[in-house]
Amino acid sequence: MKRLLILSSIILLSACNQVREMKTTYCNPLDLDYTYMIYNSDRNLSYRSGADPAVVEFRGEYYMFVTRSLGYWHSTDLTDWDFITPKSLWYPQGCNAPAAHNYKDSLLYVTGDPSGSMSVLYTDDPKSGVWKAEPAILHDLQDPDLFIDDDGQAYMFWGSSNLYPVRGKKLNMKDRFLVESQTYELFNTDSTAHGWERFGENHSDRQIRAYIEGAWMTKHNGRYYMQYGAPGTEFNVYGDGVYVADSPLGPYEYQKHNPVSYKPGGFMNGAGHGSTVLDLDGNYWHFATMSLSAIVNWERRICLYPTFFDEDGIMYCDNEYGDYPHYAPSQKGKKGAFTGWMLLSYDKPVTASSYAEGAAKKAEGFSEANRPTVSPDFKPANITDENCKTYWLAKENNDEEWICIDLEDISDIYALQINYFDHETMLYGRPEGLKQRYVIEVSLDGEKWSVIEDRSKSDIDAPNAYIQLAEPVEARYVRYSNVSVSAPYLAISDIRVFGKGRGEIPSAVDGLTAERFDNGKSAFLSWGEVEGAQGYNVRWGIAPDKLYSSWLLYDDNSLELRCLVKGQEYYVQVEAFNENGISPVSRTIKIDK
Repeated sequence: MKRLLILSSIILLSACNQVREMKTTYCNPLDLDYTYMIYNSDRNLSYRSGADPAVVEFRGEYYMFVTRSLGYWHSTDLTDWDFITPKSLWYPQGCNAPAAHNYKDSLLYVTGDPSGSMSVLYTDDPKSGVWKAEPAILHDLQDPDLFIDDDGQAYMFWGSSNLYPVRGKKLNMKDRFLVESQTYELFNTDSTAHGWERFGENHSDRQIRAYIEGAWMTKHNGRYYMQYGAPGTEFNVYGDGVYVADSPLGPYEYQKHNPVSYKPGGFMNGAGHGSTVLDLDGNYWHFATMSLSAIVNWERRICLYPTFFDEDGIMYCDNEYGDYPHYAPSQKGKKGAFTGWMLLSYDKPVTASSYAEGAAKKAEGFSEANRPTVSPDFKPANITDENCKTYWLAKENNDEEWICIDLEDISDIYALQINYFDHETMLYGRPEGLKQRYVIEVSLDGEKWSVIEDRSKSDIDAPNAYIQLAEPVEARYVRYSNVSVSAPYLAISDIRVFGKGRGEIPSAVDGLTAERFDNGKSAFLSWGEVEGAQGYNVRWGIAPDKLYSSWLLYDDNSLELRCLVKGQEYYVQVEAFNENGISPVSRTIKIDK
């Protein structure tokens, strides 16, 4: 068989240097230089976070505003982002759940002061970092959403509470955005009917009422789609739902398919409190918030999903295999599609130069009932367990530390993702000079090595580095050799290797059953175990041709689905997968009301 591995290290290094120019795919969580949060510095909690993204197109380019990031990001293609530090009139600790709106390509508006009392900022040149402010203050707002309709009428929507609903009111755009109308109560969570709006991990907390937050308006075909996040940002089931209306202030009707953005399984969970942007080719994209939540509950990352409206006007996101590589927004004809590159590294053997003794501290900001399990130890095996809350901690942060994954079989490697962990970093804000320096090598036999990525002299800050190879390489072993990282410790939660194995794909799932319970808001699914399966992808929806939701599971062949709507019938199917590919789907069965 012709080997795909390029034998010359010189050629390989040349290819590596071209990767960023040739990147045609992306992988969640997004590869951004996330900001270290300041607002928990008084508790000696140091961690990066990115949450509540507000993404807008302005004059053919894109801008992303993220909670408390001390600035914002700019992109020409929705894939590669550069950070802009504002030069004037910016919120001193960054926007909180920011709102952004492009008004006819003449002005870009932003608001979101953490105090809840805020001016509307604007600029005609966001790349300059220079902003002006309307001389008026809007009060008592959290998680604002500024929306200006086609007729020039401005609205403010807001809400972040487990008591109060999403609300809205008109603003006078011509008079400093002063309030022009009464406040309208639009909708709230309803845990008696909507299973996914129940609080807690896997919607299991019956004591605390769910939060509703993060309003975002999308107008499509003359209708108004009001998106909102629930039930809580720190949980695997954090998602975005949608209500639909014929006018901005309602009345709103709950869409039958909900939540529209939902990623409860896989490496990093959650897909809530986001925004939907229309690209220049007429395709929708939903940016949202993922939960890392290992150091503190508000430790988060950003994700991206292709978004659609079907022939019945139903809005939905494609969250399937949501943290595997997908084609980038720049790839016409493939935008957002799953590449088919499977996870080669899951649960594979790992060796390392060293590891530290001990275990991670308990995550802060949780009740005991909802507190997640974080690293029970710092052993090398943590980098292949597909759990962002566990990590390998090397004894030293120097160029003698390394870690190596044995894929057990020769495979074709297409991409890698390196996810660093903030172990006692004691960094805050955006310190200058942040970077991670290392070399990635591969081998067929564990003896002869070839470099596929050389960042030994890199000045790139990429805490969730996504490396798409210029050409696939053939290998069994993957080794990360550290040079240095800017943080005090070398800590990595997962090194994820993607590509195509050469073995057998699993056979189709058989024996799928579903039993509805919990007053119709939950269903217990089970199916026969498939030999050789790494995991299963469960797909469900409101009709056989509308299976818009999915849940990726490793190892388990059953699932308690606690996100259903009372009185709504559903249909479900399951497929098995491993490093070699995906099985044919099972038969589709109906979950009766």
